[in-house]
Amino acid sequence: MPISPYAELLRTADMRVTRPRVAVLEVVGSNPHADTDTILGLVRSVLPEVSRQTVYDVLNALTAARLVRRIEPAGSPARYESRVGDNHHHAVCRSCGVIADVDCAVGETPCLTASDSVGFTIDEAEVIYWGFCAQCSAARGQSTAPVSFPPGSRTQQSS
Repeated sequence: MPISPYAELLRTADMRVTRPRVAVLEVVGSNPHADTDTILGLVRSVLPEVSRQTVYDVLNALTAARLVRRIEPAGSPARYESRVGDNHHHAVCRSCGVIADVDCAVGETPCLTASDSVGFTIDEAEVIYWGFCAQCSAARGQSTAPVSFPPGSRTQQSS
């Protein structure tokens, strides 16, 4: 029987391979930006006996091991993704809530350079771009052309 790439990923992270861990990794890998309830429902479709607490515990362990990334856009439950280690950002639709990955900013990025590191060694920046996805923009009769937001505006948030 071939070894699951998710089982191998767990072993590489020095984590014990369990059915719930493998199932959660599979679900997160197939459903980027899924919330906990969605992950729970999909895991239960293959492991009906798994408890909510087990899924929470697995997500916490996988996040701590940096096998999954937890994001928390304002007004949204925590979301999880398997794209880790590249410091990418996210765009969130204000209308339907869809979340898309956005690669790191290119060119001059003064908003991503801390004016004062306050003694921290900064190794990551998290940026959330807010706006309307192409479908919601079309439904509103808006252009889907890229928009430049002034620094500090409400349409651009960082945490």
